[in-house]
Amino acid sequence: MEKKKIVIGVIGADVHAVGNKILYHAFTEAGFDVINLGVMVSQEEYINAAIESNADAIVVSSLYGHGELDCRGLREKCDESGLRGILLYVGGNIVVGKQPFEEVEKRFKAMGFDRVFGPGTPPETTIAALKEDLGITD
Repeated sequence: MEKKKIVIGVIGADVHAVGNKILYHAFTEAGFDVINLGVMVSQEEYINAAIESNADAIVVSSLYGHGELDCRGLREKCDESGLRGILLYVGGNIVVGKQPFEEVEKRFKAMGFDRVFGPGTPPETTIAALKEDLGITD
């Protein structure tokens, strides 16, 4: 069976590389074909990589708290670029300050993200969600 392809990276001006490397290894170990864009990734870079690789999902990480600004409009840009319906995940420290996760999740889902993961979410949780959403059965 062909591996599902996912594009990962850290959005915006964020330079936090450790979590990105952990996710890369976890997703690869779980059997995904991972295109890792590294840090300081623009929306356009995610979209171009997803188009070039014919990706099944885009997983956006942010740790410096400005994910909400960095992610705004990503779903629309995906749709306009021919990636309508691509699975969009976001996770990490995606907002400034302590805010109730339910509210944060609601705002990101309103922006078109399929799943939203708070700080400290273990990679296994994201992997299980990806498998479920992409219809992968072990």
